[in-house]
Amino acid sequence: MDLASQPSQPLDFTPFLDQVRRNTDLSNLMLQDARIVVCLGSRALLAAFLGWIENPDHILGAATTEDEGLALVEQHQPTMVLLSDQLERGHGVALVQQIKARWPQIHTLLLITQEQRHRQIKAAIDACCDGLLVESRMGLGAGVAALQAVSGGGIYIDKSLQELFRRGHEGGAPLEPLSPRELEVLALVAQGKGNIQIGEHLFVSADTVKTHLSHGMRKLQANDRTHAAVLGLRWGLIDWPSTEVPR
Repeated sequence: MDLASQPSQPLDFTPFLDQVRRNTDLSNLMLQDARIVVCLGSRALLAAFLGWIENPDHILGAATTEDEGLALVEQHQPTMVLLSDQLERGHGVALVQQIKARWPQIHTLLLITQEQRHRQIKAAIDACCDGLLVESRMGLGAGVAALQAVSGGGIYIDKSLQELFRRGHEGGAPLEPLSPRELEVLALVAQGKGNIQIGEHLFVSADTVKTHLSHGMRKLQANDRTHAAVLGLRWGLIDWPSTEVPR
């Protein structure tokens, strides 16, 4: 039974408690090096997320409005910002746009409260938001997968939003075809793996990975590694990263 698929029906949450606890433990493990600012319109969700994190050093600041969130990002320069599209004052998408315009190296994961708001979602995509997650799927595995991918520098797009993510870009193509090895490297970049991890996976050196990635970025005319992964996904050159969570 998929909890997120039946949001309007009464539901006994008890069978999901073990899964929620397990996913919470995984979140604590994979956030070892993350420095996060949280900006959520729901105070209940904000309190719940802060409660999931065992090490308070991961969280540099928390807010519920656009202006406060931007001030915290400017002050702390986090590695990642978790935010929602609906805030108590201001808008999450506008905050994503400001963050990416001023600090493109900061990873952003946007929680979507309503999947039907295509214009806002498209604006977040165009602003190079690194992750889009439907809020109702936050607690049962998808949240862990999204946090893991985005905090590592990868891409996460909720399955229900992938068609919108690709819309209007299906006909795109690189300047010249990427080699099989370049595509392998690009797919691993999309999963959030660094050059050393990719090298270990492919049994090559980190310098070799860097060379393959550089060639791929040139062919894709990408600004950086994340942009290259985005183009690879939009153009169907690589498969979507797995959203399965280890058990």
